[in-house]
Amino acid sequence: MSATPSRNDGITMPCPVCGELFRPQGRASYCSGKCRQAAHRRRHQPCLEPPSLPARRPRRPVTVYACPSCEVRYLGEQRCPDCNLFCSAIGIGGCCPACEEPVAYRELTTQ
Repeated sequence: MSATPSRNDGITMPCPVCGELFRPQGRASYCSGKCRQAAHRRRHQPCLEPPSLPARRPRRPVTVYACPSCEVRYLGEQRCPDCNLFCSAIGIGGCCPACEEPVAYRELTTQ
């Protein structure tokens, strides 16, 4: 092999499978056929089980709604019991610890 290689890897490079240093010949990326086959098997191995996802949680109980007519806020109720109108969603939130009124989180973070 010449003193100045045609690649930027240097004179020797590590095998991506076993980590052993070897002198690349041509376009070789692995130190041996054994490591080349092992890399091929890893790439084409079927996924044994699908990744588990967390269970979905309903958003309605933690959503703040506001009546378009009387402007009263409700936590988890989509319909105003006084006006009998559907409320508009303001966002995810909860009850204020000081006044017990429903407050959306985005209203607290934008101020």
